[in-house]
Amino acid sequence: MKILGISGFEGSIPFKRAHWPKLDDREYRIAQGHDSAAALVVNGTVVAAVAEERISRRKHTGDFPRRAIAYCLAEAGLGMQDVDELAHGFDYAPYRAVFAVDPVSRDLYREVYSRDALLGLVARHFPGFPAERVHHVGHHLAHAASAYYTSGWDECLVVVIDGMGEAQSVSVYHARAGCLDRIAQIPLHDSIGLLYSLVTLHLGFDFNADEYKIMGLAPYGEPERFCRFFDNAVELRPHGGVRIPLLRANCTREEREHYLATRARLAQHLLPARRPDEEITDVHRDVAAALQACLDRTMLHLCGHFATETGQRRLALAGGVALNCTANGRLLCSGAFDEIYVQPAAGDDGSALGAALHRSAVAGEVRNERLAVPFLGPGFTSADVDAALAQYGDRVQVARFGTLAETCAEAARLIAEGRVVAWYRGRMEFGPRALGHRSILADPGHPEMRDRINAMVKMREAFRPFAPAVSIEEVDRWFDVAPNTELPFMIMTVNVREEFRHQLPAITHVNGSARVQTVSARDNREFHELLQAVGKTTGREMVLNTSFNVKGQPIVNTPREAIDTFLGTGIEFLFLENQLVSRCSG
Repeated sequence: MKILGISGFEGSIPFKRAHWPKLDDREYRIAQGHDSAAALVVNGTVVAAVAEERISRRKHTGDFPRRAIAYCLAEAGLGMQDVDELAHGFDYAPYRAVFAVDPVSRDLYREVYSRDALLGLVARHFPGFPAERVHHVGHHLAHAASAYYTSGWDECLVVVIDGMGEAQSVSVYHARAGCLDRIAQIPLHDSIGLLYSLVTLHLGFDFNADEYKIMGLAPYGEPERFCRFFDNAVELRPHGGVRIPLLRANCTREEREHYLATRARLAQHLLPARRPDEEITDVHRDVAAALQACLDRTMLHLCGHFATETGQRRLALAGGVALNCTANGRLLCSGAFDEIYVQPAAGDDGSALGAALHRSAVAGEVRNERLAVPFLGPGFTSADVDAALAQYGDRVQVARFGTLAETCAEAARLIAEGRVVAWYRGRMEFGPRALGHRSILADPGHPEMRDRINAMVKMREAFRPFAPAVSIEEVDRWFDVAPNTELPFMIMTVNVREEFRHQLPAITHVNGSARVQTVSARDNREFHELLQAVGKTTGREMVLNTSFNVKGQPIVNTPREAIDTFLGTGIEFLFLENQLVSRCSG
């Protein structure tokens, strides 16, 4: 069968803007249905997947993913008429009665969340597609399927943890023999993910977008200053439960819509809300540290209890909170599990993949194989690259190499010289991380490199660390992990070995940690070859690896976007496949 999975709610933010027209722009992100995407599964195998933002260039968009669908179909040589099922990674039908309590909620359900609303969008973009082929998959079930059916494990514990599904914040499954048996749930009003996002907003960052910045800020603070507040705010209950009275304080429709009571209590009992343009001070750092410690503690409580209850030593994670690399690292070091797998597109874009995999499992076709590095997005031909370069003939000069080996040797030479290079090749990554196909690279041994890249390209907060990409053969040499530890998705934080921290200043965070990506020849061959070439020039098979984009924009997709970003920033060299692009002198 050919199954398309999709995510997102196109009408969610427009509905909120229409009914609450005078909110701060950041408050409109307190809504469901961001990060729309499409994923195609054919006969149980994942063929293509991409977030709509990468094609539309609207970051975190929840628009109906028509461009992403078009890409997936084109990649497989299919038309919409060839699709057997279209599966959406949400199912609000069981909660329809809940939305009938007031007129605004009733309209929200009808205009945004209902089956009729989805069918209307499908009919608009794909006229004639049969309604009986459109299916709905519960949001947490989609997340769970995305983790289990890409884990390669027959049996494991699956934990989905995010801000909210339809009405849940945590769902726990005992997965075995191809089936997902749900054994526990925690409701929305006890959501650790939602609390994390609300504190993110309170600290002056964007709700449901900038939580990773709080994770990066936390090591600069002292958690003890506010640990009592969060200990009281998040009650760890028996049997793996969590209760958050701070979220239960929202009683009226308006309070629930904007979490007004929770935010008022944060201002009263934690600290005043910070505006985005205000200075970040020690008090903000300390709150971030205490919040991160609270999340770490909660994740250990949840996952540890159900590991004991089920006897499972393997854990698969999905949901937006599973993108928190620090909490994942704490779980890895806790000893509660022998192996932890985090689905690399763990956020809502990944629910599109999960919806397709769930329906494939229902059809008896899913192949539970460990997901390789998810190069599932668009790729472009040499002719596409040449056509893009031709449009900039008077602004760039191009050197062409005959082989990958020659390209890697030149890139390694430039990196060893302290240059910042963009590396663009092959199909784009699915998920939030650039893993070696749409990356900006540099030598992690230069003390000033983090500040240089921030100034010339990323234009982001100085406290945020950059990540290292290292060959799997050398990961235990530089980092405090066992030999051949596989961390291919840049989704787990580990410690830099103490004796090497001074040698790796550009990727070592203030607490001695790093968000490591391991690279193997098996599933990331070209990037691995580059790291080997870098090893010959610098003595370590490692680079600083950050996503190829500027602040506020999605990761580049097309060759033209790559050239535009290169020319609009301080990146010194751009490798487009086996072509080296530099600026014309004078």
